[in-house]
Amino acid sequence: MRERLRRGRRLGALVALSAVLLVAGCTNDESALDVKPISVTVAKQPEIAALVPAPIAKSGVLRVGTNPPYQPNEFKDRNGNIIGYDVDLMKAIAQVLGLRAKFFESDFDKIIPALQSGTYDVGMSSFTDSKEREKQVDFVTYYSAGVQWAQRTGGKVDPDNACGLRVGVQSTTVQDTDEVPAKSAACVKAGKPAIIKMKFDSQDQAVNALLLGQVDAISADSPVTAYAIKKTQGQLEAVGPIYDAAPYGFPVAKGSSLGPALQQAVQYLMDHGYYEQISKHWGVEDGMIQTSVINGAES
Repeated sequence: MRERLRRGRRLGALVALSAVLLVAGCTNDESALDVKPISVTVAKQPEIAALVPAPIAKSGVLRVGTNPPYQPNEFKDRNGNIIGYDVDLMKAIAQVLGLRAKFFESDFDKIIPALQSGTYDVGMSSFTDSKEREKQVDFVTYYSAGVQWAQRTGGKVDPDNACGLRVGVQSTTVQDTDEVPAKSAACVKAGKPAIIKMKFDSQDQAVNALLLGQVDAISADSPVTAYAIKKTQGQLEAVGPIYDAAPYGFPVAKGSSLGPALQQAVQYLMDHGYYEQISKHWGVEDGMIQTSVINGAES
């Protein structure tokens, strides 16, 4: 991972999966294939809500800065509404706190400065919790993500021995710049053929190539891969372990009592089944964690 900052992986990754349209040929509306938001009803928890900073509690609104598109975590539906796994989770968190989540689209690099200036209360954009970022903001962890390969169902790809195979990646992601090149170099060092890395401008193009047999496997962030598998309805499957796992976190202003409030709200959702319900709905349950912490980065 590029300095273990998940956004180094993101770089606008988009899993629209027009590929499924080519294979299935069932619709001209690719958004019809997207998983739809799930609504859960969670009662306000007064003891947790009491931790919310007074100005936020008084406003009744939790201002959330985010940067779509990044399916399945945060992206836009056909009407331009911001939806996704993170969105449904944040809406449930807000209910625990007795607040209403309001989402503001932002450039990714501007979210943390906006938290520091007070423009937003919390960030939500598949941030990796890292030691470097913890110098600027606090993170409330909620997920574990890494690199996950996928193959056509029934294939025999081994990500740790993919020498000579064609592997699709999205350009400029960590899979393109670091992960696949490192695996390929190991092949060459062992006297085996290099991995044939095939770069695509978007993740949906890489998935399309896999479905059509133009590549033998793809490598992407684990929630991206999981969502592609869910949307292709059995045509693809994960292969190999999740590599280089690190926590996703919601950033908040350094030292703010909103951090403990969010952490306890996330933990409440975990302990009472809401977190699992939302995760399974979006097909990303493999990255679920059991305990939310503040600033859980290992590097």
